[in-house]
Amino acid sequence: MDRTTTIILLSFASLVLAALATTLFIYVIVPWRRRRRAEKAKAANPPPIKVDSPAEEPEPPTSTKRTKTVKQHSLFIIFEQPSERSDERLTEWLREKGAHYDALKKVFLINGQQPANPITIANAFLPGELPDLFRESAEDRIKGISLLVKPPLRKSRNQQMFVFVDLAKEAATLFNADVLDTTHQVATEETYTQIIG
Repeated sequence: MDRTTTIILLSFASLVLAALATTLFIYVIVPWRRRRRAEKAKAANPPPIKVDSPAEEPEPPTSTKRTKTVKQHSLFIIFEQPSERSDERLTEWLREKGAHYDALKKVFLINGQQPANPITIANAFLPGELPDLFRESAEDRIKGISLLVKPPLRKSRNQQMFVFVDLAKEAATLFNADVLDTTHQVATEETYTQIIG
């Protein structure tokens, strides 16, 4: 074999090897990268969990017991006539209940029966913050307050729910206010029963 033939054979072998490497890259590396991207996208946006339920099972009747897990109970006390006097009454009422101000969240907290799970008193209107009424008067009239509490993990520990409901009823009477639930409907005894559990 002469020198020219050897060069041509080596060139041809190089082209074949390059084509083989390109084919491997296209069929192995590219799909692998796509799978990795797809897996990352799946991890970032998990699909909703589908629960299979038998078609014959009838829908349970609506009862006064909690049917779904609630992360937080909320009641809104909307004052009928916000005024300087209603702000003063709110300050007095918070003092009577032993409320303390959380300057970080700008809300009042009432310990009630379970200090580890206090009842939060916030402004019913955005941004949901109250001034420290014990130290300063409100610049704007407070038109209403919202009462918030996390439900207990066990029904045997629902003493705080009784305190929560009593506070809402007391505030409604004191401020001649409407009590609204999370759907902005007027709260009824059934609403209170659901909260107490």
